[in-house]
Amino acid sequence: MARRSIPILKHLLSSTRSQSQSEPFNSTFKRCVTYMHRPGDGTPRPVTLIPGDGIGPLVTGAVEQVMEAMHAPVYFEKFIVHGDMKAVPTEVLESIRKNKVCLKGGLITPMGGGVSSLNVQLRKELDLYASLVNCFNLPGLATRHDNVDIVVIRENTEGEYAGLEHEVVPGVVESLKEEAPCNPRASAPQGRDISLSDQTSQVITKFCSERIAKYAFEYAYLNNRKKVTAVHKANIMKLADGLFLESCREVATKYPGIKYNEIIVDNCCMQLVSKPEQFDVMVTPNLYGNLVANTAAGIAGGTGVMPGGNVGAEHAVFEQGASAGNVGNEKVAAQKTANPVALLLSSAMMLRHLQFPAFADRLEVAVEKVILEGKYRTKDLGGTSTTQEVVDAVIDALD
Repeated sequence: MARRSIPILKHLLSSTRSQSQSEPFNSTFKRCVTYMHRPGDGTPRPVTLIPGDGIGPLVTGAVEQVMEAMHAPVYFEKFIVHGDMKAVPTEVLESIRKNKVCLKGGLITPMGGGVSSLNVQLRKELDLYASLVNCFNLPGLATRHDNVDIVVIRENTEGEYAGLEHEVVPGVVESLKEEAPCNPRASAPQGRDISLSDQTSQVITKFCSERIAKYAFEYAYLNNRKKVTAVHKANIMKLADGLFLESCREVATKYPGIKYNEIIVDNCCMQLVSKPEQFDVMVTPNLYGNLVANTAAGIAGGTGVMPGGNVGAEHAVFEQGASAGNVGNEKVAAQKTANPVALLLSSAMMLRHLQFPAFADRLEVAVEKVILEGKYRTKDLGGTSTTQEVVDAVIDALD
């Protein structure tokens, strides 16, 4: 019986091959399990929108158009914020706290001059302790390396990137690798409040290191990722980065199904540009994560196509995943040739965060189809299209 089956199987396989060669490949995403929503989940959700500076209004406007074309169940509360403001306006923070979700364009941070970054202010005010950037190859977009699919998860609230520095004496500036506890009152002695001087005297904390490690491993577990790599400089920063590694190691023991390893940040950069496919999920302290995410984005196709977001226990802010570089580029803004892909994919992340998975799928498939076809691409991807031409192509590609 088994022997008689072999010619039949060969015939069937041959027929299948010839049929697949004669018929075009159907790339339409098909679900095998129905998403059962909770009653009321279809109610449109408010999202705080910050267009930002430079190309920000262009790319956030692109998202607005696509959301309208999809009839996505979201509506935007728009606020004008610029990077040269002294602080994030109170009404903006109140809106994000109410809506729980924000989509933002880039905000320029002035170089020097004592003006603090509004991006950092937002993260601190809302305790957005985890930054996530997904760097991956898009089909049809040629890159030096294939099979790149890296998720960089970065601690977002302490370390050098927190911007704690002061002039000790004229001509001598001290920049501190220090920050307040992520939840300072939770770690204060009972009955004692925390002053600003107390906050700035705290080193990298166990609390913050543990919760970013937990988030990284939880992300890997929920997304069927196989490995988490901790990036550090504990060979030099023995106490601060040593504490970070200690926290990662402790959390790793609770996830035996996920491989855990460690890499020094300078070796990490070299490995990224030579063999990026070896990395899966990477968890890092604040400053290292910024550098690693931008390097990985450049390897995988450029910052113009990499999505990302910042999340805490209560709120989430979605934005272009890696530093745009051209946020304040007046020429790109004037010519209206900014690449909207990164923020479109970030908005798909936002839709999934809001539990609108079908809308997220439609948007991602449409963007990937436009990239694969290659007809409409902005200058950073080797094309000549305007922002609006890419947006129109994505809308036309919506299933």
